[in-house]
Amino acid sequence: MPAPFSRALVPLLDLLRCPTCRTSRLSPAPGALRCPAGHTFDIARPGYAALLTGARATSGDDAPMVRARERFLATGGYAPLRRAVARLAAGTGTHPATVVDAGCGTGYYLAGVLDRLPGARGLGLDSSARALRSAARAHDRAVAASWDLFRPLPLADGTADVVLDVFAPRNPAEFHRVLRPHGRLVVVRPTPRHLAELRVRLPGMVAVDPDKERRLHRALDPYFEHGGTERVEYGLDLGAAQALDLVAMTPSARHLEPTGAAGRVTVSALATVYRRRPLSPAAPRTGSTRTPPPAHGPTPLPGR
Repeated sequence: MPAPFSRALVPLLDLLRCPTCRTSRLSPAPGALRCPAGHTFDIARPGYAALLTGARATSGDDAPMVRARERFLATGGYAPLRRAVARLAAGTGTHPATVVDAGCGTGYYLAGVLDRLPGARGLGLDSSARALRSAARAHDRAVAASWDLFRPLPLADGTADVVLDVFAPRNPAEFHRVLRPHGRLVVVRPTPRHLAELRVRLPGMVAVDPDKERRLHRALDPYFEHGGTERVEYGLDLGAAQALDLVAMTPSARHLEPTGAAGRVTVSALATVYRRRPLSPAAPRTGSTRTPPPAHGPTPLPGR
């Protein structure tokens, strides 16, 4: 059911473009956003813009997964990762900045960046309706919209100072398009050491693809140049409830019995800043670094 128009969306309307027309700006209407051609997109009751229409989204983030993620993140287990993302994003040099979080989940990392950048505004995109309910209220300077990152983003060219991609699919061509010339992309991904102890205790958990880094750099290289990488690694002692939530916030939970998951684990991730390159004629204009995930959801490595 549509909700009354959210005033929080007004400062970010200049970013958005009609997902159908691709070029038309969206304007507020009662409980909706509308383009000049009449295409209308509801504001969902939780407050996010429902821009994703047509084919069903590929997200596997259902309500139990999102609730588990919220509980786990509230314990501070990934707070060092959040601080690293905020620190790297803060180097944009633009004030106030516009931050787009691609695959925002509950908005946890976007909120951390906005806390670090006074006056910045944020837009979170995700295909999970349940996660967007949380993202829509994650920060008073952020709004959220439903979207599938495998499609062209519903954003104008050159509108973002920072794009965040934390444990999420990547769409390099679209990230390049929506970033301003001096904008930065912050990408966070797990290393093979991430939660390795948990995978020993629960052999059904999916491991990190050892070829992941090579594929990442190959996909991003036509669009971005490397600006520095920070390794975030630390030990985390999981109590029983925290361990259950850490497992439950991934699609692996559907196939595992997480008995015995408690104990010490290693959190290990790489956080990299990329600077936007001038686009060469040979660079592909569309495409994601990952094929759409199977019906049970994306790679089950928790973080969002």
